[in-house]
Amino acid sequence: MPIVAVLFAAVLLVCTPRYGYHRDELYFLAAGRHLAWGYPDQPPLTPLVAKAMAAIDPDSLFVLRLPAVLAATLVVVCAGLMAREFGGGRAAQALAAAAVASAALIMGAGHLLSTAVFDLAVWSVVSLVVLMLLRAARPGEFEADGHGGQRWWLVLGPLVGIGLQNKLLLIFPVLALLVSLLVLGPRKLFATKFFPMAIAIAVLIWLPYLVWQARNGWPQWEMGRAIAGGSSGTSDSPIMFVLLQFGLIGPLLVPLWAFGLWRLARDRRYRAFAAAYGLLFVVFVAVGGKAYYLGGMYPILLAAGAVPVAAWLGQRRIRWAAMSFVVAANAIVSAILFLPVLPISMLNDTPVLAINYDAGETIGWPEFTRQIGEVRARLGPDLAILTANYGEAAAIERFGAPYNLPTPHSGHNSYWWWGPPSDTAAEVLTIGIDRDRLARFFVDIEPAGRIDNGLGIANAEQNAPLFVCRHPRAPFSELWPQAKYLG
Repeated sequence: MPIVAVLFAAVLLVCTPRYGYHRDELYFLAAGRHLAWGYPDQPPLTPLVAKAMAAIDPDSLFVLRLPAVLAATLVVVCAGLMAREFGGGRAAQALAAAAVASAALIMGAGHLLSTAVFDLAVWSVVSLVVLMLLRAARPGEFEADGHGGQRWWLVLGPLVGIGLQNKLLLIFPVLALLVSLLVLGPRKLFATKFFPMAIAIAVLIWLPYLVWQARNGWPQWEMGRAIAGGSSGTSDSPIMFVLLQFGLIGPLLVPLWAFGLWRLARDRRYRAFAAAYGLLFVVFVAVGGKAYYLGGMYPILLAAGAVPVAAWLGQRRIRWAAMSFVVAANAIVSAILFLPVLPISMLNDTPVLAINYDAGETIGWPEFTRQIGEVRARLGPDLAILTANYGEAAAIERFGAPYNLPTPHSGHNSYWWWGPPSDTAAEVLTIGIDRDRLARFFVDIEPAGRIDNGLGIANAEQNAPLFVCRHPRAPFSELWPQAKYLG
């Protein structure tokens, strides 16, 4: 298992500098410069991590992504340890770790600094600790160790609290597993003072974010409804949510995690995990969740399946060779699709951009900013900048200094909270905002070109319109409430 984790981390580290920043990474850097206890679309942990990495080296994509590599590697390690909790030996632990390391979801998440990769890491550790609790809950063991096993609740409390300061999504698997344990048992897990103490610790850690949300009208709730309505570039329909479950880990490993799910459902000690998976599946389909929302459940399913499979493989080299080939093939396909291993010039001739939306979002930001700088230099140095989304604004902040670009503004998510252009701004260069929407804010609207990344990569910014807008219909401070956009 350690060898698998080291190899996995090495692959991610080699890939970290290729292509470029993802729009969300640029946004986290911007949010880190506006540290708060909350944001309309996320808690503060990932922006804080981005700020810490920028303090080490503000220009290094490699440094920025190091925490993501560590978090993804932790998921791989936890998979091996979960296999051990299920009674597996070294072979089963290595198989579980290798299966998770080869997964498309884990590779893709580990390549980018995101809330998703930390969410996967936290839930993997939570799952492992719950397995330790379940082991300690066997008849007589709580009594034999002086209730020491129940003290694992005091580990779960801070874990969940920190996880909720990273991503609100964690509340769903936590509640699903708690409900499943209460219904299916063993209920003796909750017969301890450490359980309410764990809840109190988690809520206390989470509380500052909740206070921020309450003071700002609970924008996260509006964000959730917008994503469910398809506003995100990675939003999924219910049908796609179901189909993509077969691709999150990789089609070749579907039998392994499906077998693990079946095994958990048949074992009275662990069936709560199978029930939690089913409950989450139904909830996320019903509320319009993204396919990867269910991703945190797959490491434990793969670990549960790896133990009996490794026992069946036994000492037979042919069987192990066949299983190794399947895992290696899964890893190669996952790497090609979700890591930047292909030259950018080849991407349009492959299915990578169609399958992996995020790949296109890591290409072209310096060129995008250079074009903005050229347009603004041609039109005059006094133009304010207003963008359609946070990625465009954050890219200008990151790459705009050589072109003397000012701090950009946007009505999108946190940028709306960070304020409008000055009321004295007479002209505004807008990026990606359509003319009809601009007509609500400006009297004169003049086309100023379109964005072209020069690579033919069809990402969200390619062919975005540029306009020079003059004579705002009111001071920007009065117009700003209408510019707010969450999604």
